[in-house]
Amino acid sequence: LPPLSSTRRTDAATMGIDLKAGGRNKKTNRTAPKSDNVYLKLLVKLYRFLARRTDSKFNDTVLKRLFMSKTNRPPLSLSKVAKFMKGKEGKVAAIVGTVTDDVRLHDVPALKVCALRFTETARARIIKAGGQCMTFDQLALSAPTGEGVVLLRGPKNSREAVKHFGAPGVPGSHAKPYVRAKGRKFEKARGRRASRGYKA
Repeated sequence: LPPLSSTRRTDAATMGIDLKAGGRNKKTNRTAPKSDNVYLKLLVKLYRFLARRTDSKFNDTVLKRLFMSKTNRPPLSLSKVAKFMKGKEGKVAAIVGTVTDDVRLHDVPALKVCALRFTETARARIIKAGGQCMTFDQLALSAPTGEGVVLLRGPKNSREAVKHFGAPGVPGSHAKPYVRAKGRKFEKARGRRASRGYKA
């Protein structure tokens, strides 16, 4: 029998990379959506075709955003859409995500908005103001290269979870702690009040 050390050495030489464990996976960008939504898959098929057959960066960007996870497709409120479209009358606002209503906006201008989803009240208010709510397949027919379209996206770091990122209580940190209540008795002693040692 050959010595044990030599057999171990040959085994190590013939062993490959464990590809399932993530070896050699240099490209981590999504090439398809994780979702099984059939309507989303149809949009991907449409925009894959448009991205391939037109040399428009708009279609490439829309396709890339259709692949994104929900946290990377943040919602955009109606007030922000109105703000960003000021001075761009006649153009279409495109959002690869959800358009939500904003009760703080009193007068909704006549907007032409294309989005993946509209909340019920946002859709009603846009239509009532004489605007139009479009889907991406309708947009592909009216503007196949994205001409006259303003591509918008929502604020990614406005999620509640993002406020808690980091170490709360550390001097200079503004991370929000997970506290049961905001009263005097809850995490309001040393480090939180000058009268109790120090205030960070």
